[in-house]
Amino acid sequence: MGGVGGTVTPTGGAAGGTTPAGGAGGAVNPNMPALGDATRGKDVFRMETFGNEGFWTDAAKLPQGIVAAKVTPVMALKTGMSVDSEALAAAVPTATLNAIVAELKTDLSPTNAPILNDPATTLVLINANAVIGVAAKDSNADGKIDVASGDKVGVTCAFCHAITDKSVFDLPAGGSIGKRVDGPAVHTVNVGATLALAANSRAFYPLLQLKAPDGSTIGRKPTAVGLTKLSSEAEVDAYLNDPASYPVGMFDDTFDGNGNPMHNTPMFRADLAAPWGSSGEFSKLDQFSNTVYTALLDLTNLTTAGGQAFVHKVAGAAGDAMVADYIAVLADTGVTGYPFVKGATMTQPGDPDGVLGIRVDSQKLLDLNAYLSALPAPAGVVTDAAAVTRGRALFVATTSRCTECHNTDQSQIVSPNIIPMSTIFPGDMPTVLATRDAPLSPIENTPGNTFDDKMIVINASLRGLVRGSALPLLFDLARKPVFLHDNSVPTLEALFDPARGAQAPHPFYVDTTMTGDLAAYMKSLDATSK
Repeated sequence: MGGVGGTVTPTGGAAGGTTPAGGAGGAVNPNMPALGDATRGKDVFRMETFGNEGFWTDAAKLPQGIVAAKVTPVMALKTGMSVDSEALAAAVPTATLNAIVAELKTDLSPTNAPILNDPATTLVLINANAVIGVAAKDSNADGKIDVASGDKVGVTCAFCHAITDKSVFDLPAGGSIGKRVDGPAVHTVNVGATLALAANSRAFYPLLQLKAPDGSTIGRKPTAVGLTKLSSEAEVDAYLNDPASYPVGMFDDTFDGNGNPMHNTPMFRADLAAPWGSSGEFSKLDQFSNTVYTALLDLTNLTTAGGQAFVHKVAGAAGDAMVADYIAVLADTGVTGYPFVKGATMTQPGDPDGVLGIRVDSQKLLDLNAYLSALPAPAGVVTDAAAVTRGRALFVATTSRCTECHNTDQSQIVSPNIIPMSTIFPGDMPTVLATRDAPLSPIENTPGNTFDDKMIVINASLRGLVRGSALPLLFDLARKPVFLHDNSVPTLEALFDPARGAQAPHPFYVDTTMTGDLAAYMKSLDATSK
């Protein structure tokens, strides 16, 4: 929570343990997901909300905001949303579909693309469940889906972790239309601007950059005033729409009152991934997924007894104040009937299987595990085979230090170890904002740097491990526009350039004449790379 001060005495224990043995190359995955049915998991990934349509429709009021803003398909594409062409084809008459295809070949102006510039077409797409990651439900049980007649809209995993094959249309730096491709990270979706479309964006209060009681604030704009429970809808929207505060392709996935959006991550080949979350706060995928559904996609669960206990556990009095302020915001904006996502009650908040004291349908979570484990990694991209060969030699050279953490054989699991901040970010010189009982690390922040913002409150010390960074899968890198989880490095070549300095995050470099070769090798990696 922004500007935390004092001492935090957690209530209840955290998941303990020590850093798992094993590293890159051939280790047995200690975090291998328990698998259910992948066919059912596909539907969970694409359409399951566990009831969060109540939050998105009755609390945040996203569909109402879309209608009020007269959002057209062209506007939605520019925000980075994508459309399932098969769902679109099933929803509109053939003549209309042919007209849309013809409009996509124009400049998309209102004159040349009237259907795609009509807000009514957006509702047609939503009702048809053609907007990827946006799930419309037959909430009134009348046998049809019609948002304008009272049906509700929720959000699924696919919003940040599915793209299309662009077979119908691709808007540069925006969304696309084509067949769904589940798993790849969505790099072009403007999550902040999408949240700002909601008629009550104040409902996202715990995910905003907040001002602490002492006036301090932590986020991508450290000098910002920070938001409070009294901030207006316009002020919240201004924050969410500001790309300096909320860059494209990022989502703030920690309900801590700090402005720390992180870049969307891929969700394919879960069998090869190790801990989950940028800082490895969860050992198992279903624990991570449960937290996404119960907290991030319905923030009102933070106000429950279990939610409040967990927030107090990790943030003490500052967390208590944030939840109290959130309850006031919900009351001020007329939100009732929450929480919307419900599940089985866990015995103890902080249990990794249900950190807020609840867990949604475990079978569906295991089915999702199976689907994400079965999703193939995209093929690597090779444009210069000689450069790839030279780059591989650099990657395995002891001077580059790459293989101290990363595999050469990408069919092997990622090392489950957490890389300590002192290794991954030598320049980290954090100020302790609050102490916490073991195994939790102190709440600390390095002013003026965004790399450690994700790890301030929620980090791997929840599991008794070090505060640091989890290792990523090295797939689909040719499509990735920015690097490191905080978007702080613009290209792979820049990542390996010693000009970034010995104190920068991920300070592992090669000679400037070789950065292109190493980047070429990284872009070539896929599950067949040895």
